[in-house]
Amino acid sequence: MYPRFRKAGYQAIDRICDYHGSLRGRPVSSQVEPGYLRKALPSSAPTEGEDFQLIADDYQKHIIPGLTHWQHPSFFAYFPTSSTFEGILAELYASSTSNPGFNWSASPACTELEAVVMDWTAQILGLDKAFYNISEVGGGVIQTSASDSVLVATVAARSRYIREHPHVAMEDLVLYITTQTHSLGKKAALVLGLKVHTLQVTAQDDFALRGDTLKVALEEDVKAGFHPFILIGTVGTTSSGAVDRLDEIADVAKHYPFLWLHVDAAWAGVAFVCPEYREAYQLPAINNYVDSFCTNFHKWGLIHVDGSCLWVRHRRHLSDALDVTPEFLRSKHGDAATAIDYRNWHLGLGRRFRSLKFWFALRTRGVNGFQKYITDCIRLNARFAQCIYESDLFSVVTKPSLAMTVFRMAPKSLPHLGASELNALNRAFYARLAARSDIAITQTDLNGVFCVRMVIGAEQTVEGDIEQALVLMKEEAVVLVRNWEGIGGRRGRKAYVVPSQSH
Repeated sequence: MYPRFRKAGYQAIDRICDYHGSLRGRPVSSQVEPGYLRKALPSSAPTEGEDFQLIADDYQKHIIPGLTHWQHPSFFAYFPTSSTFEGILAELYASSTSNPGFNWSASPACTELEAVVMDWTAQILGLDKAFYNISEVGGGVIQTSASDSVLVATVAARSRYIREHPHVAMEDLVLYITTQTHSLGKKAALVLGLKVHTLQVTAQDDFALRGDTLKVALEEDVKAGFHPFILIGTVGTTSSGAVDRLDEIADVAKHYPFLWLHVDAAWAGVAFVCPEYREAYQLPAINNYVDSFCTNFHKWGLIHVDGSCLWVRHRRHLSDALDVTPEFLRSKHGDAATAIDYRNWHLGLGRRFRSLKFWFALRTRGVNGFQKYITDCIRLNARFAQCIYESDLFSVVTKPSLAMTVFRMAPKSLPHLGASELNALNRAFYARLAARSDIAITQTDLNGVFCVRMVIGAEQTVEGDIEQALVLMKEEAVVLVRNWEGIGGRRGRKAYVVPSQSH
């Protein structure tokens, strides 16, 4: 059986290399219409097996055209998602020895390598040793996503709070987020049936949560008989790259000793590999105060999806909340607590061998390689932001954050446009960008201000790609300005009221 797949394997590696080598010449976004694949494929699986070469060719014919190419040098949407050759090989090796890895005995290397690489990553990020697995008090675990990390932290926080306050009703527990927290906060509350208190943040504070805002909310909720038990703080919010003032938050939270502080740094946290960004992005406060911290190496960290890293200060809070060990899962090492059973550190039982791609990437690139990648992206964003600052067509909405700039059209030739007109103009601008195949970019709304996000992170992106993005953005903006000036008045305003896109 295996010899006949050897040639197919060689061809697959060649095609993968060709794919990445040809990205620059491809459209960034898929141009297919909904339902295209069902029309192209048979209505049922084949009765007899087919030749693998035909299947591989159909992948090229039917699947590749339906992909949005997140590693494309002109992909600036959502967030980066890494794909490296060493990661591809690691995934191949891991899948070739498929096992569920739910405890140490299931495959010792899976558990032990994860414990090691989570300490390696904690070290290169500058996390306090309290978060290391080797401490045997805290530790790190690879989750599938930041959403899972938040859900696990919330379950652990709820369990801890209820143990210390056994007479508190579940419906009186409150989870805190802000208006800029990722939707993962609301989703965790939805899954667990929890009340959510959404705290307001303002442009004047760069959309960061301040200690005074938290203090007022805590006092009001406690007075009303509620029990705040977890706050999800953010370093690098999705919409604006904002950084919550964790030092101020911790100063307030110290008066509420059972308020769990979780920090979601899904995108921005990887920048801690560069020491020069640690203080401004609140690493000292993370090390000193928070109960759990998450960053996604599969976003801006040269690791394939999925590779979300969750560290906790006290691992027992995870196992106290999540340890369910029937007889068939017992082992002498787990019972004696001589080895980590990672199944008790997250919601699922089975787990993928995700640590292998961390090991391959960290060894191949080294710390210097990770640092160069991050600083190159930040340098390119600084170039883009400077051009926006100098433009007569655009303005920066928030202070650029690492490799992200949030901006909008604000033509100096149209100085009298009101807020609603500017929003309509920018929706039209974004709609034109979203319709293009040579760039991918996303929208957001900051307290009623419609704007566009530019996030740099593809490893192949170079300065020429930034220049090209600026050229086509200017082209689209100039068309809109000319149309507005030509139509003008009420008719012009109606012309630019377009529905929000969700590209």
